[in-house]
Amino acid sequence: MKRRGFIGLLGGAAAWPLVAHAQQGERMRRIAVLMNTAADDVEGQERVSAFLRRLHGLGWTEGKNVHVDTRWASGMPGGYRKFASELVELKPEVILANGTPAVAPLLEATGTIPIVFVSVIDPIGAGFVTSLAQPGANATGFTIYEYSMGGKWLEVLKEIAPHLTRAAVLRDPGVASGLGLFGAAQAVAPSLRMELTPVDVREAGEIERSVTGLKTVNALGITIPQSLLARADEVIE
Repeated sequence: MKRRGFIGLLGGAAAWPLVAHAQQGERMRRIAVLMNTAADDVEGQERVSAFLRRLHGLGWTEGKNVHVDTRWASGMPGGYRKFASELVELKPEVILANGTPAVAPLLEATGTIPIVFVSVIDPIGAGFVTSLAQPGANATGFTIYEYSMGGKWLEVLKEIAPHLTRAAVLRDPGVASGLGLFGAAQAVAPSLRMELTPVDVREAGEIERSVTGLKTVNALGITIPQSLLARADEVIE
């Protein structure tokens, strides 16, 4: 499925708790959105715009019968927890969580407001849902891949550069997916004759310092999970 079509589908998915009310008057409803990108991120802006267009197609117009509160957490230390609390305080009908780092703080902040997540890694392993068939609690949504992909990334890295003997795995220790992906990569490392080094980072400054320190090491590759990719792009050329 093409990205624009898929994003449109996500918009419909997050809007479903509201659709039944579309024909029942013009009382203002509220949707909260917690993004895992910076406010000036082009793809993030595209996703939010597509979401609003899909809402409009379902009969929900911003400023007329629905108000959408969006927060952009990427690159801000403590941003996810801070914005999760802010959005829950607004008492929206539903919250759209974009990316794995956005979900846990929202689940901590509310056990009643419906949360629809997208672009999440292994929601079962992360503890967001009980199962794919029966999510349980107040969260449901879309997953993009399982933790086993961490091992696949390492295999691809080895195929690209067969001489590599060491690899650094950047991870955010505050995000469950970072730990899970590293564990999966660690499981396959011996068969590839590679030594793994976890590098815990939380913001762009830490990524820059870590990468600068790694430049002096020979035969080294780096794997970067999606939760850190936007921040890593700022410092890695």
